[in-house]
Formats: sequence, C-alpha cells, structure tokens
Amino acid sequence: MDQFLSTNLGIALLVAGQCLLVIVCLLIALAFLMYADRKIWAAVQMRRGPNVVGPFGLLQSFADFLKYIVKEIVVPAGADRTVYFLAPLLSFILPVIAWVVIPWNEGWVISDMNVAILFVFAVSSLEVYGIIMGGWASNSKYPFLGSLRSAAQMISYEVSLGLIIIGIIISTGSMNFSEIVRAQDGAGLLSWYILPHFPMFFLFLISALAETNRPPFDLPEAESELVAGYQVEYSSTPFLLFMIGELMAVVLMCALMAVLFFGGWLSPIEGLPDGTHWMVIKMAALFFVFAMVKAITPRYRYDQLMRIGWKVFLPLSLGWVVIVAFLAKFEVLGTFWARWAIGG
Repeated sequence: MDQFLSTNLGIALLVAGQCLLVIVCLLIALAFLMYADRKIWAAVQMRRGPNVVGPFGLLQSFADFLKYIVKEIVVPAGADRTVYFLAPLLSFILPVIAWVVIPWNEGWVISDMNVAILFVFAVSSLEVYGIIMGGWASNSKYPFLGSLRSAAQMISYEVSLGLIIIGIIISTGSMNFSEIVRAQDGAGLLSWYILPHFPMFFLFLISALAETNRPPFDLPEAESELVAGYQVEYSSTPFLLFMIGELMAVVLMCALMAVLFFGGWLSPIEGLPDGTHWMVIKMAALFFVFAMVKAITPRYRYDQLMRIGWKVFLPLSLGWVVIVAFLAKFEVLGTFWARWAIGG
C-alpha cells in the first residue's frame, strides 16, 4: 500500500480523496450553518424560524436543496448563455479551491504551501469575476448594477484585508498558515495574535463582512434598490451555486480569522490538548458573530460603505503595518510582536 501511494497515481488518488473529504464535510456543515443562520435571525426577531422539516427543523436546508435542484432553470431571452452558466460555477468553485491551504490540525492540510496567504488572495480576488459575469450575462440593468457594486466593494476591502494580514506576516516571518498557528503556541490564549493585533481584528471582521457581501454591506443584492442584485435573473441550480459559494466564502473568512487571530487548532488553556475540535469551535463562534451582525445591524448606504473602506480602513490598516514593523524590528515587549525572533 505504501509503495502504491508513493507512485504518481497513488499520490493523485490520495489528494483527490482528501479534497473530496473536505468538500463533503464543508457542504454538510454549510447546510447546518444555513439553518443556524436562519434560527439566530428568527430568535432576534422573536420568531420560531425553520421548525417543520425534520426534528427541530434540522433538515430544512436539505429540503431547500432538493427544491432548487428540481425547479426549472429559466434563462432570460437576451442572456449570453455560456457566460450565464459559467458565472455561478465560478462563484462556487473558487471558494472551494481556497480551502486547499487551510490547516485543521498539525499536518492536517491538503497543501501546506509556504505562500498560502498569497494563494488565498489570488483565489479570492478572482471571485468577483463570477458576480460580474452573472450580472453582465443576465442582460438586465438591476443585475448589472449589482455586479458593478460588488466589483468596487470587493476590491476596496481586499486592500484593507491584505494590509491587516501583512501585520500578521511581519510578526510571524512566514506566509504559511501552519507556521502562523505555531507562532501563537505557548501560553494558551495569551499567546494568540488577537492580543498584539487586537485593533486590527475588528477591522478584519468588518472588511470580511463587506468582502463576502454580508449584511450590513449586502449592497450588491439590496432588495430595496436592486430587487435581488446580480442574482435577479437566476433560478434553480444556478442560484443555488451562487448561494453556496457566498456562504462558503463566509465560512472561509471564519477559518482565516480563527487561524490568524485565535490560534487555529491550539487550545485556549495551556495544558488542554490541541486538536481539530478547537478549530471547529472557533469557526462556529465567529460564524455566530456574522449571523448576529446580519440580524441586528441596519444596511449602510453605498457611499458610506466606500467612504469607510477608503478613508477609514485603508489609512488605519496602513498605519498599523508601519507600527507593527517598528515594534517587531526593535522587539518591543520582547517577542510580543516579533514571534519570528523565537523561531515562530
């Protein structure tokens, strides 16, 4: 068996199996996360939420999935059919690809590449093309307006996200996610980057909301202005792919925050065993924050969104890079900002 796994065919089958395992686990988790999202929203509004399909409504997401699969696909008469169907596929596939470099535990990562952060940024920057293509191919003004909004919004907040992560890279001396987690090992949660990079966590969280088109920054699909934005002309399975891709991008952001700020798979209390369960718990807690923001925060105007991104977040994140570079270079407070000094 070991000899077979060392061959090219064996390696290919092993990687394919790992990818399939991650995708299946993610899709099953997304079904229950969608249920949790709806339940949290309902609780805030003092409603019951999904409670009919399955015990406590747990199978509601699977019923919705079957509904979208069996519905008829309606294509607008003037749509570019090739681009029209390619757009939701891109929106679904690209967030899936980014999970290749996310570590779940020590050694539990499909591709432990040294430029993992660059890989995630390269893939996430391509996600905007799926939305732009969907809006343009629909041959309708509302989807096109929604796609243009999304392009400007995602590009604006990717700049802030990148600068915030540069601060993490300066502290660690590596762009490898596993190395970033190892650099936070030591005194439990007191060693996590949430403490030395505390101000930037909130900027990262808000930028992640804008990057993934989540409320209160869901302007590309604002029903009060654009009917449903770039998704207006989509139904059935293509719409389902858009929805899954958007939710998967949200969970990816939760995973990134867990790795960058909360120590990934590391235990919060020194002495407790580390493990994948800590990574899952941290992602679930961060998703709860996303869900609560959606439930309690009113939607911003588009000009307010752009102003925050360029006039507030960009200067703050750029200034933080300079500050962290200074603190790490001169090892202020020892290795608090300079984990690379101890081999992290």
